[in-house]
Amino acid sequence: MSSLPDIPTPCVGICRLDPVTRRCEGCMRTAREIAAWPSASNEERLAIVQALRQRRRDLGITSPADSRPRRRRQTLPQGERP
Repeated sequence: MSSLPDIPTPCVGICRLDPVTRRCEGCMRTAREIAAWPSASNEERLAIVQALRQRRRDLGITSPADSRPRRRRQTLPQGERP
């Protein structure tokens, strides 16, 4: 069983493969990563997301998601709802 939360798709709705890099121009995934995503475990998805972050850094492209602080799940007192 995975201890990671569900990892959402990195797709941003701009779905075109660059003819030179063979990566999606929107999310920067390769065709193989895109095809593997639906059946990938959360650990595999995390590895893909980390690779995408490094690709953006290598190209000097930053994403707002790369620079915003990560939210941590807050533990609410027993009986309280979010």
